[in-house]
Formats: sequence, structure tokens, C-alpha cells
Amino acid sequence: MNDWKKRLGIVYSTNPDYHYREEEKVQGETIPKEKQQLRIYLDKRNRKGKAVTLVTGFRGTEEELQALGRLLKTRCGVGGSVKNGEIIVQGDHREKVLNLLREEGYAKAAIV
Repeated sequence: MNDWKKRLGIVYSTNPDYHYREEEKVQGETIPKEKQQLRIYLDKRNRKGKAVTLVTGFRGTEEELQALGRLLKTRCGVGGSVKNGEIIVQGDHREKVLNLLREEGYAKAAIV
């Protein structure tokens, strides 16, 4: 990453010994898979009529969320993304996603 992107709003400092400091990101508290209450939705709002499957309620680190999103997209054979703590899988794959999550140990996953 470029140094100018790390400045965090500081434009200029006259102190020659000044070093830009990044704030530490707070990691989410990881809950065991069997206790996570994941909710699976079908969403068409603000998507030009296209349906997507949303998985919400994940509590854990960003890396774990990205890995779970990658697994679901790969196993469903579709695209998608992970944004704002939600996994977005393109298309209506609610049943398949539910079965995949249960196979992975997320026993409390449910379609809403």
C-alpha cells in the first residue's frame, strides 16, 4: 500500500521524526460453529430484479468470513462477494447453502 494511503487524514507534519500510525482493527469475537445462528435470505431489493442468497449473522474474524464465503460460492458454482459482514451468493441457492453450512458444522443455520 502506498504511504500516502496510510496517512489517515494527516496532510503534512513539520516534525521530521513523525511517523504515521495506523489504528488497529478490532477483530470480531469468534463463536464456535455449532453455536453460530446464521440466517439465510433471498434478496431482490436494489439488485435490478436479480435474486441473491444472503447469509448473515456470522461472528468471527474477517478472514474466517472470507473463507466461508469462498467455500459457499465455489460449492454452489456461482459468483458473489463478502461485504459488511454478509455473504452474498448470486442466485437462489438457499437450500444448497443451508445444506453446505450444516455439513460444515453450522447446526443453527436457518432459512428465514
